[in-house]
Amino acid sequence: MEPVSEIFQLLESSLPLHSLAWDGPLGRDGHKEAGVLVALTSEAQPRVILGRRAMHLTLHPGEVAFPGGKREAEDTTPWATATREAMEEVGLPAEDVYPLGELAPLITRSRFEVYPCIARVPAELALVVDPGEFDSVFMPSLQTFADPELFRLETMWDGEHTRRVPHYQLGDDNVWGVTAAILAQLANLAYDAGFDLQRNWKEKP
Repeated sequence: MEPVSEIFQLLESSLPLHSLAWDGPLGRDGHKEAGVLVALTSEAQPRVILGRRAMHLTLHPGEVAFPGGKREAEDTTPWATATREAMEEVGLPAEDVYPLGELAPLITRSRFEVYPCIARVPAELALVVDPGEFDSVFMPSLQTFADPELFRLETMWDGEHTRRVPHYQLGDDNVWGVTAAILAQLANLAYDAGFDLQRNWKEKP
C-alpha cells in the first residue's frame, strides 16, 4: 500500500477498533444484524467503494450501498461478515483489508442493525462484481461527501414514522439512508463537515 495519508491517521486515531464478537446468537428474538465494509483506497484523497444494488433484489433494489450484508452463522464478528460479503460481492480479498476502526451501529428502516467497518484498501483494485448482488460499482472521493451542496435532509414517511433522512445527489445516483448517514459521519470526522443528521441512528426509525 501507499504511505498512509493524514486522513487515515485521523480516522484511525478517532475510531475505536474493538473487533468484538457478535452479541448473542444469530437471529435472537427476530433481531437482524449486518456488517458493511466502508473500504477507502490508500491515497492522499481516498475513494470509497460503493455499489448499485441489483434491481432483482427484494430489499433496496437499485439503491447505492457499501459491500456487506447480513450476519451468517459462520461469522464470528461484524468484520468477518463485512469482509466475507466484500469478497463475495466485489471480489475484494480479506488480506487487502486493513481495519481502521468502527462506527456505532445504525438501525435501518428495515430494522437491521448495521455495523460499519471502516478500512483501508489498496489504491489499485481489480474488483469483480457479482451481478447477483450489484449491477455496478463506483468509487467517488470520500471528500465528495463533505460538500454541503450535495448533502440534504428530507422528511420522509415510511408508513409508520416520519423521520429525517440524509441524501447525497451524485449525478444520477441518489445516495441516501444508512449509507448516506455513514458517509456523513465519516465526512464529519475526516473533513470537519459539520453535518447534523438530526436523528439518533442507534434507535429504531
